[in-house]
Amino acid sequence: MNPTLPPLREVIARHGLSATKALGQNFLLDEQLLGRIAAIPGDLTDRDVLEVGPGPGGLTRALLRAGARVTAIEMDRRCLPALAELAEAFPGQLRVIEGDAVKIDPATLLPGPYHILANLPYNVGTALLIGWLGGESWPPRWSSLSLMFQHEVAERIVAAPGASAYGRLAILAQWRASAKLAMKVHRSAFTPAPKVMSAVVHVTPTAMPQGVSARMLERVTEAAFGQRRKMLRQSLKPLPGALAALEQLDIDSQRRAETLTVAEFVAVARVLTG
Repeated sequence: MNPTLPPLREVIARHGLSATKALGQNFLLDEQLLGRIAAIPGDLTDRDVLEVGPGPGGLTRALLRAGARVTAIEMDRRCLPALAELAEAFPGQLRVIEGDAVKIDPATLLPGPYHILANLPYNVGTALLIGWLGGESWPPRWSSLSLMFQHEVAERIVAAPGASAYGRLAILAQWRASAKLAMKVHRSAFTPAPKVMSAVVHVTPTAMPQGVSARMLERVTEAAFGQRRKMLRQSLKPLPGALAALEQLDIDSQRRAETLTVAEFVAVARVLTG
C-alpha cells in the first residue's frame, strides 16, 4: 500500500523544519531522485533498513514505498513529529530512534542482515563509515551501505592506487569490501544548497583476506599515509618489522604510499600480523 503523502516542502513548512548548519543538515526534496537512491541496494521488499539522519523523512518515505522495514536514527527532535506521521501512514514499517548514530551500535537495534542507507550529515559521515567498516569481525551484519557524501569524500572512498584521492579511506573501504560511486547528486538538489557537489557511494562486503588483523592494516596505512610525500623507507620506519616486511615481499622501499595497491598493503599487514 502506498498512501498519498503531502509534498515534502509542505511537511517542512508545517513543522518549521529549517535545515540546521550545526547538525550538517541539507534536505533532499526531489522525490524522483530519492526513489532512485532507495533503489540502489536492489529490491527492499520486506527487508530491514537502517537510516541515519532522516530529517523530515524524504528518503524515509522512498524506502517505505519500496516496501522496506525502516529503523531510523534521528537526533533532531524537531523532526520527530513529521516522522511520526510517516509511521502512521505506513503501519508497522517505521521505527524511529531518537539519538546520536555515532554513539549507537546498529547491532543493538537490528539482528541483521540489513541495509544501511543515509543522506549523511557531512560532519559525521566519514566517522560513521569508518565505524561500519572497522573491527576484526567480518562479514558485518549489514548487507550494503548506500551513503551520501561530499563528492570529494566519495572520490577518496573509491579511489584507485596512484590517484591523488587514494589513501587510508580507500584501503579501508576496499580491502574486504567493494566500493563504487553509484550516483552523483548536484548541489541544487538540496535545500539549502551546499557549496559542493555530492555523490552516493555503494559498498558491499567481500571475503576478508586470511591471516590479516584489521588493526594491523590500520597501523600500516596510518604510518604510510601519515607522511605520504615520503618514501616508504621513511614513513614505515617507526613501525617495527615494516621495512623487513617490504624486503620479504620484494616491495621497493623507495616507493611512496599512494603507489601501493590494496593487495600490497594487505600483504604487508599479513606479514606483521603473523
